[in-house]
Amino acid sequence: MQDSKQDFAVSAERRLERSVDSALRVIAAAHVERQAPPVSAARRRLSEVYGATRLAKRLERERRSA
Repeated sequence: MQDSKQDFAVSAERRLERSVDSALRVIAAAHVERQAPPVSAARRRLSEVYGATRLAKRLERERRSA
């Protein structure tokens, strides 16, 4: 009985280790992808457009309320 509990605990620990390892590999791959020059440039461009759009909307609201 004790052996089966120990076997279960060992196999559960191995599954957890594999799961954590897999999650860390996915995170590392996502990090590398986000740092790639084309992706980084696209993200920077999107943030610039978003910022410009927010500024234009704010200026429009201020103009209408003035």
